[in-house]
Amino acid sequence: MLLYPLYASVVAIETTDKLDDEQWLAYWIFYSFLTLMEMVLRHVLEWIPIWYDVKLIFVAWLVLPQFRGAAFIYDKFVRERIIKRYRESSSSHQHNKKSPKAKSNTKFVDFITPKKGEHEAY
Repeated sequence: MLLYPLYASVVAIETTDKLDDEQWLAYWIFYSFLTLMEMVLRHVLEWIPIWYDVKLIFVAWLVLPQFRGAAFIYDKFVRERIIKRYRESSSSHQHNKKSPKAKSNTKFVDFITPKKGEHEAY
């Protein structure tokens, strides 16, 4: 779960191919999320006897180059939401700008933080 992805991530950094970058960035996002959820739900997961088997199979699917599971999940479930959210954020920024100097370097922070009254169920 760690050694091969670490190696493959370093290799991906050194290549010019965008596909391997996407695969490994997505892997680390999902692996981090899985680890966080596992920490939060530890007491519940202790009661599921096959949890570690399921986790091993899932992470293997995320990692193995034959499946490219991390990139698949990102493409099918995450990308469209991010693009939609980014476009909404950019369009609201365009309407709120008063001068060219008002442009800030907080575009990413503005992108990931919900606006007041903006509550979406995922």
